[in-house]
Amino acid sequence: MALKLIQRFPLLRQVGIQRYLPVGPVCTTGLLRASGELPVCVACLYTSAGGCIRRQGCKKFQLDCGTRNLTIMVKEPSIVASSSVGLHRDSGPRFSLSQLHRPTAAEEQAFLQRLGGCSSSRQVFTLLRTVGIMSDTMAAAALHRVADLEQESGSLKDPAVLEKDTIRALCFQLEQDSVRLTDAGLVSALLACTRLFLDPWSTLMVRLVSESQERLDRGQMSVGQLCTLGRAMLALEGPGCVVLEQVMEQIQKQEPAQWSLADLTAAYRFLQGNVGQDGKHRDLLNAMHSHAVTVTSRMDPPAVSGLLSALVTLNQTQAMPLVINLCKQAVRHVPHFTDEELTVVLGALMHFGHSDHYFVEAMERYVPTMTFTSHPETVTKLIQFFSRRNILSPTVFDAVAESFVYRADDYSTSQVARQIMAFGKLGYRPPNAGEVFGKVETILRTRFSHFQPRTLLNLLHSCTLVERFPVNFVSKVFGSYFLQQLQDQGTGLDRTILAQLTQLYMTLKLECPFYEGPRLLPKYRVKSFLMSGRSLETPVEPHLYNSVKNGLVDLLGARSYFGSKVLTPYCYTLDVEIKLDEEGYVLPASHVDDVYKRIALCIDGQKRFTTNTRQLLGKEAMKQRHLRLLGYEVVQIPHYEFEKLQKKSSVVEYLHQRIFPHTYRLSW
Repeated sequence: MALKLIQRFPLLRQVGIQRYLPVGPVCTTGLLRASGELPVCVACLYTSAGGCIRRQGCKKFQLDCGTRNLTIMVKEPSIVASSSVGLHRDSGPRFSLSQLHRPTAAEEQAFLQRLGGCSSSRQVFTLLRTVGIMSDTMAAAALHRVADLEQESGSLKDPAVLEKDTIRALCFQLEQDSVRLTDAGLVSALLACTRLFLDPWSTLMVRLVSESQERLDRGQMSVGQLCTLGRAMLALEGPGCVVLEQVMEQIQKQEPAQWSLADLTAAYRFLQGNVGQDGKHRDLLNAMHSHAVTVTSRMDPPAVSGLLSALVTLNQTQAMPLVINLCKQAVRHVPHFTDEELTVVLGALMHFGHSDHYFVEAMERYVPTMTFTSHPETVTKLIQFFSRRNILSPTVFDAVAESFVYRADDYSTSQVARQIMAFGKLGYRPPNAGEVFGKVETILRTRFSHFQPRTLLNLLHSCTLVERFPVNFVSKVFGSYFLQQLQDQGTGLDRTILAQLTQLYMTLKLECPFYEGPRLLPKYRVKSFLMSGRSLETPVEPHLYNSVKNGLVDLLGARSYFGSKVLTPYCYTLDVEIKLDEEGYVLPASHVDDVYKRIALCIDGQKRFTTNTRQLLGKEAMKQRHLRLLGYEVVQIPHYEFEKLQKKSSVVEYLHQRIFPHTYRLSW
């Protein structure tokens, strides 16, 4: 077994690990030699804090493997062949391991619930000291909980946590009794160790990997256990690991339709790693999707969140039936999701462009209860969800606006911008708009330099969409320094950025006549706001446009009396333009002289409104506001009025009343 391990993991040979690994208790004074280097104390294996775990007798040599080194042993307690992991109540924690007299399922479940309630590693250690009997899976769960609490951006917030007596004693006993662990306890402990960034060459890790390889070769692991082992090896060796291929071979031999729900969720989480990307295992994934659709009604909040997260990572756009079922199940769990789970669910629904009114209603009931207490990213993600889906819910937006006034100081600049962008996109001003945008100005004044250039531009542009004009800050974006920062970030000054700058400048000139700050140089201005992708205008819907066009021909007598999709000198594109002379007569569209009045018809289809109300989106409201300031008479033709008209005569009469409300209509 040890020889096979050395062959499968060539890096082990580089650090001089013995060909035949010891299987009995390891003497703490034994030496692990790196090729050509000084001896290393096996009982030491430094932590990232740089100190020796043993207080004496170590040469303080640190093995340089390019990864975090650590171990967990303080002293060597005697191995007690009792029935489970038992905690000895003396001056130092000691554990012993065997498979007799395991805790009951109820006892284990109660422990896991108490473990989940721990909000710090210290609480986890306190809990471990109060438990009389533990199973190996309970011990592994404790390590996982410490990892949950201590992990941050790919490292431990406090590496010194691994020097605590309790965790070192627990890991020491896992090392000593690795051959007696259950399959579930073994692979879970190995995964927990990778999440705690233990040194891959420590005795504990080598023994766990070696024993896992032995169990894998027997071919008796369940799907869930195979997936846990796969995740651990993925963390240790990366996607090219030979063991991963063996794990996948055994998984693919089994029929997903026969898997338990736990095995199914474990498989999704495993494939969410690099293993399942780039179109690999497509047949397996499709079979898993088909089975998952039938069991979504039994999924708890972590399962729903986990599957949606995996579907996003794997970009399973063909799995929309599963996404829809998961969304339906999420409705039941909205009040029970953790902040992290709800953030994932909302992000996934945005990714797949899906929602239903039951989920929206559930969120409307839940949001007012959580905006003051939930994680800032969760609050930000939920209002982004409503914004992305163009759903204007005053209940949700008012609750977020109220909490923003009190919590914004604790938000990141990105979170501040994304929340205000949601208000701007839907063109919604909450009842406390004065307080909200007063808070925005305070943040801009105190944290202006903290904003990324694009984030700042998005924030300022969103303010103007709801007629809020932080002039002192907007003027700064036209300076050469800020424009250079925009140029250096991301894709540089792309067309969308230039359009935002142009519209900001136009807004200041039209709506803030007192503005005398810097000008936006012509080379940074666009000629049209209508563009593919993220456009500052919504293109007219072809079917609705054609219906209106036919009605206008009947009304005006000829197609030549109105222009279509006219680009103005002010960057906006008019759906229809009608020109009148001083006496009110309609001029041909080609006429350029003696034009006394210009009428801009805004043929507003569904995409220009929020999905659940008759309110224009912020960018469409701004367009019509600007056209009026530029001298156009704006006539709105909303889809919800026009689509009710069934007869040709009623269409003509409607258009006449909208465009020429004070004149008689002539019959052609």
